Amino acid sequence: MMCTDMSSNRARYNYTWLAHLRSLNLTQEDLQYLINITSFDDLDDDGGDEHHHHPMDNGCYNCGGAVKSYSLLFRAAHGYVSLFLCVFGALANALNIAVLTRKDLAGSPINRILCGLALADLALMVEYTPFACYMYLTTAKKEEFSHVGAVYVLLHTYVSQVLHTTSIALTLVLAMWRYVVVKLPNSMHAICSDRRCSIAIKLSYLLPFIICSPTFLVFEILETKVVENGTVATLYHLGLSTIARVNHELLYMIHLWTYAVIIKLLPCLILTVVTISLINALSEASERKAKRLPTQQQMARIRNMKLKKRMDRTSRIMIAVLLLFLATEFPQGILGLLSGILGRGFFQTCYSLFGELMDMLALLNASLNFVFYCCMSKQFRVAFGQLFKTQPSIMFKPNNILETFV
Repeated sequence: MMCTDMSSNRARYNYTWLAHLRSLNLTQEDLQYLINITSFDDLDDDGGDEHHHHPMDNGCYNCGGAVKSYSLLFRAAHGYVSLFLCVFGALANALNIAVLTRKDLAGSPINRILCGLALADLALMVEYTPFACYMYLTTAKKEEFSHVGAVYVLLHTYVSQVLHTTSIALTLVLAMWRYVVVKLPNSMHAICSDRRCSIAIKLSYLLPFIICSPTFLVFEILETKVVENGTVATLYHLGLSTIARVNHELLYMIHLWTYAVIIKLLPCLILTVVTISLINALSEASERKAKRLPTQQQMARIRNMKLKKRMDRTSRIMIAVLLLFLATEFPQGILGLLSGILGRGFFQTCYSLFGELMDMLALLNASLNFVFYCCMSKQFRVAFGQLFKTQPSIMFKPNNILETFV
């Protein structure tokens, strides 16, 4: 995510330029030969084209012709779909930042975390936009990829994964922070202090560089020379780095398991547990408030029904947020885990088929926070409306947008 999975980006990069080599009048056998020599598991230590077997190759896997057909169809439309999501997401996250940095909202720790999340998602959208145009909308006009293009795709692989990991970290921080606010309202000011909020945000931006560090050492730019009609064409692509091949791909395995378990599956587990606990805490908070309602039976019943309706709506929104997060991250984690267990054959024939779909889900996930905020918080809608008014108005308390339910 990307948002992108950096391995699937690298795989798609290889297969994209191979598809366009038909302009060199290569035969199907030539294309298959190039696929073999440019796959990162078939490169020797010098980046050459000598085919050899690796211990991680555990056999071939077939995901089915129908899956491949749908994958190719989706890939053809992915550039336009992702470009739309990037434009919409960038605008939505920019509006989030504009609302959350208002003077009456900027002081709340939760709002600061939301603003940090919007900033990471905005950067992700801005970064992915030129990549989508380059890979899916303009590449067909090229006969081959240049060295500059390979460098760009490699940088995209690094930047997109760090930004997406930052977004995941801030999502977890937000969920746990919100849980403390709801579950421990009397202690939240001591636990959720401004200082701890600043530390949590900074760590969410710094730790992804450490967590993703194996990726920085795993891949490098390789080149393959093709002779066609007496003309030598140099094709640049991504493959395993020298250091990754020298250590018998131990570094690659560390990268793969880090990606699958720590970056994907563990956050899914944590967010699921925290969301369920948070929904239970909201229900308990609703009951506590109902007990403090006026003694008049009719008045108490009306307020209790309104409060319960608000809490139920908030719970449904949080469940929607959780399901979207799981739909985005869980499949990537499972496929990454299977790639580590079953070997490269599974990755090459199955994992890479879902790259565009997973990218699209990640972009969608990063684009919908604005919609969720509008649905969940009345104060957010009021603050958003104030952006387009010339005269300032007095905002109601509390200043935490997630404390005012619909």
